[in-house]
Amino acid sequence: MPPLVESVPNFSDGRRPEVMDAIVGAIRGPGGRVIDVQVDPAHNRSVVTFVAEIQVAEDAIVAAGRVAVDRIDLTAHEGEHPRMGAMDVVPFVPFADTPMSTCIELAHRTGARLARELRLPIYYYGEAARTPERRELERVRRKGFEELREHIGDADRIPDEGPRTIHPTAGATAVGARIPLIAYNVNLKTRDLGIAKEIAKTIRASSGGLPNVKALGFDLADRGLVQVSMNLTDYRVSNMWRVFTAIQAEAAKRGVEVVESEIVGAIPLDAAVRTIREVLIEPKFNMDQILEKKVWAGE
Repeated sequence: MPPLVESVPNFSDGRRPEVMDAIVGAIRGPGGRVIDVQVDPAHNRSVVTFVAEIQVAEDAIVAAGRVAVDRIDLTAHEGEHPRMGAMDVVPFVPFADTPMSTCIELAHRTGARLARELRLPIYYYGEAARTPERRELERVRRKGFEELREHIGDADRIPDEGPRTIHPTAGATAVGARIPLIAYNVNLKTRDLGIAKEIAKTIRASSGGLPNVKALGFDLADRGLVQVSMNLTDYRVSNMWRVFTAIQAEAAKRGVEVVESEIVGAIPLDAAVRTIREVLIEPKFNMDQILEKKVWAGE
């Protein structure tokens, strides 16, 4: 079987189904196998997960980017989630035995095409970053479209590819390569956004919290809740159960209940197995205890 990659592009629209239908259709056009689509009206953001062969993945992202540039106008965009582009982030993730080097090369080729064909300023992040300062996505995106529009000409903000002026409506795009990341949210039964922000600061790695956890607090005004929204950048270090229990404990200190938690997009089976290990306190639990794996293996 030819090598496969996973891609999880994020788009700055979560309120117009017809736009996401067009984007998903563009990804499927060259042969991308769409695994999951998450649409979030509060964040006004959508996340598509797909798997494809290398060239198909490149073509699918360029096609999806073309729709995003045509249909998403950031000057009229409002939402809770930070963003700097209509197609905001494009990560490539190794699938199965595909090496990270393949994803890095794919990120650079795809970024060059987006810059050339769609006139988008491109920033490389993660394993594809060309400078250490741009490895972390939050340092690339900073304060989003509005800030970048004013400062893209600054020495430390010049894009890695493409024009040195921001696209007037589609902004800029971050293209990268990384290990599997888990986007994980925990919703709290309170309208006090300050509590979500406090807890996010407590648990995120940059503030001395849990390693490999990035976290922000958001207001889910339409539901009367607040949210601790996270990226677990290495689930092997901080898994979902460990993060959930930490947030639950911090919320309890403040007299607040946890309403629910949610995974955005798909996760590797290994991440679920590691969470089960944590819940069971059973160090001997392993992949061979997964029923489907036994069936697939013909046992």
